[in-house]
Amino acid sequence: MSRSDSLGTPQTVQLPQGVVAYRETGDGPPVVFVHGLMVNADLWRDVVPRVAEAGYRCLAPDWPLGSHENPMLPGADLSPAGLAGLIADFLAALELTDVTVVANDTGGALVQVLMARRPERISRVVLASCDALERFFPPTFAILPVMARLPGSGWLLAQALRPRPLQRLPIAYGWLSQRPIPAQVMDSYLQPARRHAGVRRDLRRFLRGVHRRHTLAAAESFGSYDRPVLLAWAEDDRLFPMSLARRLADMLPDARLAPVAGSRTFIPEDQPAALADLIVEFADSAAAPRR
Repeated sequence: MSRSDSLGTPQTVQLPQGVVAYRETGDGPPVVFVHGLMVNADLWRDVVPRVAEAGYRCLAPDWPLGSHENPMLPGADLSPAGLAGLIADFLAALELTDVTVVANDTGGALVQVLMARRPERISRVVLASCDALERFFPPTFAILPVMARLPGSGWLLAQALRPRPLQRLPIAYGWLSQRPIPAQVMDSYLQPARRHAGVRRDLRRFLRGVHRRHTLAAAESFGSYDRPVLLAWAEDDRLFPMSLARRLADMLPDARLAPVAGSRTFIPEDQPAALADLIVEFADSAAAPRR
């Protein structure tokens, strides 16, 4: 299924784990977007244009988190650490440097692991309401890694979310955004897992590896992480409370907390203009040459 045209030109890159599709638009320093579970690059459809217009090269991939079109190779490591490595491989394959990484929801957990393990191409990070510390996953979704161990659970999950009323339940997408996500966007999120057994396989492989030990281990390195981090956090987040953002801000030497009003976890859905403005202001202010 096609992604929003606002994300730019469709591209693909061959990585050791498989083919990753992405959209690209704009010129200037690179900004790479990392979405979370059961969404894809369409999450950023109203954020990317504003960031690109401000003079940045925006790359929005479909990461293999259950709403991607290209299944990964059967032997690919899709654990949280493996996916953090995949993100690093994406940056390396495209020879990106001085990168601003913007992450939301589950993507934020992956980027924290990336910050701890392979930060060499990253100059600044935006964490927008995301899993962290002991909340990987938050309690509402803690059943998913358990379910993923059951044969057929990927198919069951994909089918269970067909009815639109069910999509707005707290155990689905209901607590992630204040307003219902447009139907065509929800279709882009949910149809890949319905159509492709390989996508469901990738989803289960990731879910089986989710555990707070990954984010807690990443946090052990935060005291020595010397690059700027913006914590753009939804004031009405029901999954990741503001107290979690404050704890992260205290742990990171160069972090700034920016509350976002009128939003839940999916800030790119609820307040895309506010998030885009925060990204641009942060990237502009942190763009001085590094030592």
